[in-house]
Amino acid sequence: MTLEFEASRQLGDFTYKASFDANEEIVVLFGHSGAGKSLTLQFIAGVLRPDSGRIRIAGASVFDSVHGINVRPQERGVGYVVQDLALFPHMTVAENVGFGISERAERDHRVSRLLDLFGIAGLAQRRPATLSGGQRQRVALARAMGRQSRLLLLDEPFSALDESLRASLRRELLRLRRELGLTIVFVTHDLREAHLLADRLAVFDGGGVLQFAPRDDVFRRPTSRRVAELTGCRNIFPARVVSLGSGGAVIDASGVRLRCASVHPGVEAGDGVDVCIRPERVNLRRHVAGLENHLEAGIAEQFAFGATHTLNFNPLAGGPALEVELASRPYEVLGVAAQRTWTLELPAEDLHVMPAAPRQPQQPSDPSPAPG
Repeated sequence: MTLEFEASRQLGDFTYKASFDANEEIVVLFGHSGAGKSLTLQFIAGVLRPDSGRIRIAGASVFDSVHGINVRPQERGVGYVVQDLALFPHMTVAENVGFGISERAERDHRVSRLLDLFGIAGLAQRRPATLSGGQRQRVALARAMGRQSRLLLLDEPFSALDESLRASLRRELLRLRRELGLTIVFVTHDLREAHLLADRLAVFDGGGVLQFAPRDDVFRRPTSRRVAELTGCRNIFPARVVSLGSGGAVIDASGVRLRCASVHPGVEAGDGVDVCIRPERVNLRRHVAGLENHLEAGIAEQFAFGATHTLNFNPLAGGPALEVELASRPYEVLGVAAQRTWTLELPAEDLHVMPAAPRQPQQPSDPSPAPG
């Protein structure tokens, strides 16, 4: 099932304009609340109408502002699960799942198959109020697929569940996508969920898509400082490009020269740039022999989060301050707790060069009073 999406709309002071596509994959729409993610699903489902654009599902236009096409929601053939699930409280599980399937013989067959598929056959005669959160989520997903929808729109469907249930339902979703060839557009503001589920990732901010690419490209090769910040890359530092070649760029970052294998198109020698590396990609070393990119740094502070240690380093002689994430086992084997200074290795393949973000102008420290 293919989806082609391009839409714009003005809502008061909020300007929405976005485009992306999907084809038998999970496309995750990621960003902060109010960025336009849920609005996107409403446009696809037909609940809201864009001002302009075109939406095609399985090659057929369901919205086209130029040609005056706006297919009714119930005729678009999509399954839509909203955040609050919206199950009918007076109906049984079987009746909820079968809602919207008109033919009785087809309905009974489809409902039976969906109940088995989602492992809820034993709940068929129960009502939503008697179900657990995870069971209600499965009922909502089964209902969304009731009319043989191969395009699922899921708006933060797991946000109200505890982590163990979320993990179980993520696995279920990945299984269904693989076995049934589904196309899924999944909205979340949970960075970990985006990383676990996405085949491709659309990063939303302020009503637009800042980057749309395969998941690993977005996380390791963001197109801008803003994308890097939104996707949790906490090592972003200014530098200047010394040279460019087939092996990437050589940069100067606060007196330390580093080779960066990944360079955003359009960057030229002499440019001021932003450089990023994810905290989990920085290596701690005891010896510097043979290391291409390294700097000496001392631990300024450290925190333990479950099985992960976060270490904040300040450079001893030059280079940027850096954050390093280390799993508990390497932390213990290396003896990090007993040593304050380390050699930090920044592998060239993990350093990414981006055009410098515009700097905010500094406010004058002693502004003149406004004329009276």
